[in-house]
Amino acid sequence: MTAQATAAPTLTVRPVSFPRVLNAEWVKFWSLRSTYWTVGLTVLAMVGISLLMGSVTLIADGDEMGPPPELVIGIGYSFGQVTVAVLGVMMIASEYTTGQIRSTLAAVPTRIPVLAAKAILIAVIGFLLGIVGTALSYLVTLPMVGDQAVDLSDPEVLRLFWGAGLYLAAIGLLSLGAGALLRHTAGGLALVLGVLLLLPTIGQLLAMWQDWMAKIYPYLPTVAGERIASPSMGEMEEVMGLPQVLEPWNGFGVLMIYVVVVLLAAALLMRRRDA
Repeated sequence: MTAQATAAPTLTVRPVSFPRVLNAEWVKFWSLRSTYWTVGLTVLAMVGISLLMGSVTLIADGDEMGPPPELVIGIGYSFGQVTVAVLGVMMIASEYTTGQIRSTLAAVPTRIPVLAAKAILIAVIGFLLGIVGTALSYLVTLPMVGDQAVDLSDPEVLRLFWGAGLYLAAIGLLSLGAGALLRHTAGGLALVLGVLLLLPTIGQLLAMWQDWMAKIYPYLPTVAGERIASPSMGEMEEVMGLPQVLEPWNGFGVLMIYVVVVLLAAALLMRRRDA
């Protein structure tokens, strides 16, 4: 009796392409339970603060002291940016913490496509979260504001909708770059949250007393960038003694300069440093 020889299975090797890298990052992103929690908390935070502002409007009942309707739907980004920043940092820093980044970079030796795929993913997610969160904020607060509801055909109101998405996308990219630079989750979160929350507060206080800070204040990352997503508060800023801020698109351009610089530095160090 002779043994039959079995043919060895054929192994198909496919070259690493950017669409395949992007698909791999997409699968990794949605395979984590924390992703769903963070995405849900982002929308919940944006809608929750709008509901709070809407309830103030309901109590004021047309009083001039009540918040303007633009602020009711346009304040959510300030809370949503925190969870998007957490998402951006963890997207890459957590891989360094767990050591998974070694497998990722072994599969993609050129490394830069990994960062680019993560950047596209967090930008799209941040943009969609901003749009969805603002739209839901408008819908749930509509019964509260009543006749004072914003006009959706108003260009300034449309800027709030699209601006929230653009701003959260930029914050996600900035956080991703910070996470790639520090390669440590806690350190990346501390840096990004300090820039988002602490730096504007310190700058605002110093700008009231120091001329040099008054000149720098409008160009701080979030102070400049949030102009694209926030209602015009010119009179209130003058009363508070704050320096005049940039125009919405100019401010967003300043924020994107920060984003590009941080991502370029992250890409350079990612190529040079060991995993």
